[in-house]
Amino acid sequence: MRKTFLSLVVATPILLGSCKVDQKKEAELPEVDVDIETAAGQLPSYDVDWADVNVGTTTKTMEIPKVVVVMEEEEVEVPYLDVDMPEDYGEKTERTLRVEAEIADTTHNLDIEKIYANEDNLIVVSSLEKGEQSLGNKTMRISDQVTLNAPDLNVKYYIIGERPEQVFNSSYTYVKDMETLKNKLEGYQVIYES
Repeated sequence: MRKTFLSLVVATPILLGSCKVDQKKEAELPEVDVDIETAAGQLPSYDVDWADVNVGTTTKTMEIPKVVVVMEEEEVEVPYLDVDMPEDYGEKTERTLRVEAEIADTTHNLDIEKIYANEDNLIVVSSLEKGEQSLGNKTMRISDQVTLNAPDLNVKYYIIGERPEQVFNSSYTYVKDMETLKNKLEGYQVIYES
């Protein structure tokens, strides 16, 4: 009984380290009688709250590549994440999570596939897929974005696919497939999926 209680006492802070915790009951150790009679103890109980995430869309004016070098502004529907964190994370600020790639020779599609969260960390996972239409000897930039309304969070970007050779593409980490990210995503939960 004592080993179980000590294990719970040690494990509880580790498991609850990333959440807002309100203790509802005090811990009570078992009473021990000299005749080796024991009364059952009481473990503490907790209410655990994490972020409440609302996913929707919002209209933004942004630059859309129309021709290789020319950018035009258009109103488009952009995914919008409104994240309510526990009070101690600070005020929310609206910002854009954007991935970009510079491609040559052939068209590509770049899409934000999923966003993962753990405490005050986000991981944005995108995919870059090669198309079939030729660009000739031209290059162009492609992008995707999600608007985030949340307290200041740490963000890491990963793009699944082959990194194009242009120097511009060194701003992001490219990986072969989702399996490569498996260890990095342990403990994270999906808060957005396209």
